[in-house]
Amino acid sequence: MAKRKAANGSGTIRLRPDGRYEGIYTVGRDPGTGKLIRKSVYAKTQTECRKKLLAAINAVDTGTYIEPSKMSVEQWLNTWLDEYCKDIKIRTMDKYRSTVRLHLIPALGKVKLSALNKIQVQRAFNKIGDGAKPLAPKSIHDAHGILHRALQQAVELDIIAKNPSDNCKLPRVEKTEIKPMSKQQIGVFIEEIKTSRFGNVFLFDLLTGLRMGEMLALSWDCVDFDKSVMRLSRQLHQVKGGYVFGTLKNDKPRYVPVPASVLTLLKKQQAQQRLWKLAAGAIWMNSDELVFTNEIGHHLAPNTVRAELRRVTKRMSMEGFRFHDLRHSYATLCLSEGVDIKTLQSNLGHHTPAFTMEQYGHCTDEMKQASANRLESFVQSVSSL
Repeated sequence: MAKRKAANGSGTIRLRPDGRYEGIYTVGRDPGTGKLIRKSVYAKTQTECRKKLLAAINAVDTGTYIEPSKMSVEQWLNTWLDEYCKDIKIRTMDKYRSTVRLHLIPALGKVKLSALNKIQVQRAFNKIGDGAKPLAPKSIHDAHGILHRALQQAVELDIIAKNPSDNCKLPRVEKTEIKPMSKQQIGVFIEEIKTSRFGNVFLFDLLTGLRMGEMLALSWDCVDFDKSVMRLSRQLHQVKGGYVFGTLKNDKPRYVPVPASVLTLLKKQQAQQRLWKLAAGAIWMNSDELVFTNEIGHHLAPNTVRAELRRVTKRMSMEGFRFHDLRHSYATLCLSEGVDIKTLQSNLGHHTPAFTMEQYGHCTDEMKQASANRLESFVQSVSSL
């Protein structure tokens, strides 16, 4: 016969036929039937079961009790994506779903959500980083961030008591070295791109510092030739199944002043498009009036643009130069020519000047040294009088 024993006068403990101890406690009454709602905790020993039972009873008494969830981590991740990520950007959502499907579900999907613990999470990320196809440290941090947000939502909804992904030890992310072109390299680069099919694209980006998606989404109605300014309000994103327009990275449209040389370049691009349109005839498809297109008016494919840039920079013995390094080159050139941080931050579309300083602090250090050298030269010239 199964044994029953009171646990400090609250709840009962019994020995089950399978050899485990079960602690039974009451959490309230069913509002529909009025019957008591009883729940159980289980353990291998009576002492362990008593501890679990007392903790559960205390949680009920203090109002901190949470119903153990029966759903798996996989079920919760999919629920979170479908119900709690509706306001995030399309490209971000695409990344979330891909990370969940390829990494989080294979590692943790079958675990019961209420049973997930910190050791399981740590072990999963260790495996993701050390497997046959290990993720890069930055990607591991991104995957952990997604899992942490999903589990934190579960905490806020009282599905679980604590976030088991807290305090996870992740690999160190080495900051990518910025590789802007020097002024000498810029001169050589401008000569090299004169024969490239994307010469206007490369020169435009070097002189404006736009992100690729911002540049490829730019339309003619956002360029004000009279006021020498352009309005940026969207990006072109490559997602599963094609391309879509999305908001800017910080969701805020911005106005960027356009130097005379860039206006000249844009007029050249405009004239080239007119010729392409005449030649293409009925197959011309630039309904969005994009500034940069191919010969039949279709938007440019980012990978095609990147491949052409690699060919150009390889000829210059600049292997590893990325399209984003054109943006870095623009920023460092602006700083070296005396553009202040606040103006540069606005032109680049960074959230804060502090972020711009963090990105390009090495350039400002060089400027400070140059300023000190000029001051020293002045002092020396005065003292020699």
